[in-house]
Amino acid sequence: MQLPAGIQDFASIRQENMVYVDKTMYMQPFFKSGRYFFARPRRFGKSLLLSTLKAAYSGRKDLFKGLWLEDKFDFLPRKVIRLDFSNINYLSI
Repeated sequence: MQLPAGIQDFASIRQENMVYVDKTMYMQPFFKSGRYFFARPRRFGKSLLLSTLKAAYSGRKDLFKGLWLEDKFDFLPRKVIRLDFSNINYLSI
């Protein structure tokens, strides 16, 4: 198994059979509350967490096979809007 160094896309990690530490149990409060605010320092896994939430809300149950969330979420497809500011060049603004 390959380590996903620098890969922040949940679907890629799961589809390419890379090492993934299952933390979906800790996502349950997000699903219950419906409110999200991610204020964490750099390199704390925010992008991977958001990618995982997107996969769940998009109905990608196949990606969660064998994970804690597999039988605890309905995986009904929902509309997902994700804004990614990681490629903004702040020096030219």
